[in-house]
Amino acid sequence: MISLQALWAPAVLWTALCAGGCRTSEVAAASQAPAAPMVPAAAPAAAEPPAAPAPAVAAEADWRELFDGKSLDGWVTKGGHYDGAAAWTIEDGALTGRVGPGGEGGLIYTAEPYSSCEFQCDVRMDYPFYSGIFLRMAPEGRGAQVTLDHRPDGEIAAIYSDGFLAHNEAAKDKFKRGEWNHVEVRCTGFDMRLVVKLNGEQVMDYSVPPGTPGFAPRGLIGLQVHGDRDDPKTHRVQFKNIRVRELPVFEDPGFTADPQGILTPGPAARQAGWRSLTARPDLSDWAASGDQEGYKLENGVLHVPANGSGYLRTLADFTDFHLRVDFKIARMANSGLYLRSWRKAQNPSYEGAEVQILDDFNWEKETQSKLLPYQFTGGLYGSVPAGWKRYRPLGQWNTFEVLYVGKRLAVALNGLVLYDVDVMQVPTGEHPPFSQRPFSGFIGFQRYGAPGVTEPYAAWFRNVLVREL
Repeated sequence: MISLQALWAPAVLWTALCAGGCRTSEVAAASQAPAAPMVPAAAPAAAEPPAAPAPAVAAEADWRELFDGKSLDGWVTKGGHYDGAAAWTIEDGALTGRVGPGGEGGLIYTAEPYSSCEFQCDVRMDYPFYSGIFLRMAPEGRGAQVTLDHRPDGEIAAIYSDGFLAHNEAAKDKFKRGEWNHVEVRCTGFDMRLVVKLNGEQVMDYSVPPGTPGFAPRGLIGLQVHGDRDDPKTHRVQFKNIRVRELPVFEDPGFTADPQGILTPGPAARQAGWRSLTARPDLSDWAASGDQEGYKLENGVLHVPANGSGYLRTLADFTDFHLRVDFKIARMANSGLYLRSWRKAQNPSYEGAEVQILDDFNWEKETQSKLLPYQFTGGLYGSVPAGWKRYRPLGQWNTFEVLYVGKRLAVALNGLVLYDVDVMQVPTGEHPPFSQRPFSGFIGFQRYGAPGVTEPYAAWFRNVLVREL
């Protein structure tokens, strides 16, 4: 879990037109409430569909080059917890770091945060020198370092976070002195797992114990110059071929994907307990509340009508679970993902939990209103804002990944963890605290008749995959 100070703003009244799960009788003006900045990320280029089912991970985001060999564009030296005054230059087409004039160290960071990703680079260091690759670096909360301590008593590919989490005495013999070494770091999980390869050979696999407090759910990737050492000040570390691709937060459970992107749990996934709630060619896993007509499940895609109101809920109740769901919405659509909601709820947003789904791009302009921070897509409605935005443009599929265990709720959007909180500690304003909400309930999708939607359907959901814990 992490401190909530960086994750929420005090709750105030809702916006006109009630973005989210409120009842019409609860509408109140909130035009002066601050809105979270919207920073949509570009969607990955469409890949040519496979001829036959393929592992689901193969359909994830493409590699992104982080260094052009000519400039420091896309890199910053502040905002990652271990800021400093190291000297960063471009030499020989490589990102080059040395200690500062007074022997100071420091990190250079990516400008954007990541949660779940695969990072690769080539690195070369003078001997002796101390460097490292840092993941999930944020001012609040701990990240983790993959050490590149190229000295007589140093360790390569150990895991460090305000103290060693895992030592690695063997990998330094595999690091080539004076030559380029290829390093791959795979970071996944709400509880971070780090897998490291050096020159093609796996040399580390470390997982943070589940529920360990203090770690940041997302953060910058950093490259280090460690200062305050007796190493010659002329010594340097160099990085090139630096790239990253975002991954699902959940480890690949063994899904396969068809040419239309529909996932099917394979043998390993089924053994782990994963099952699909949208695999049947009908709505036999679901029941409607409120307006009953108009829902459709076709070719693995659930269609939610643009008119009417209510919600579609699972027949089964869920307590502790992993959940993965893809969604896309129409222009001016308003929907939501319900979690652990009471079956006879009058308002599932507050008799359970709602993860907001909204047309962030157009809502404020079209309604002449101001959204509250938690009303943007991904927010825990009434409590926690989404923070960073990784919402793809309208008409493109987005993915939520959810971990709900006891009082812990973690939500990721398109591979970026938005929050990882103790729901007993989050603000709920005038609405019931989570201590008065059910610990078991349905999973559902909101049907909200937003007047600005001109299409027959407001929202589409697919790959609703759940694993009970």
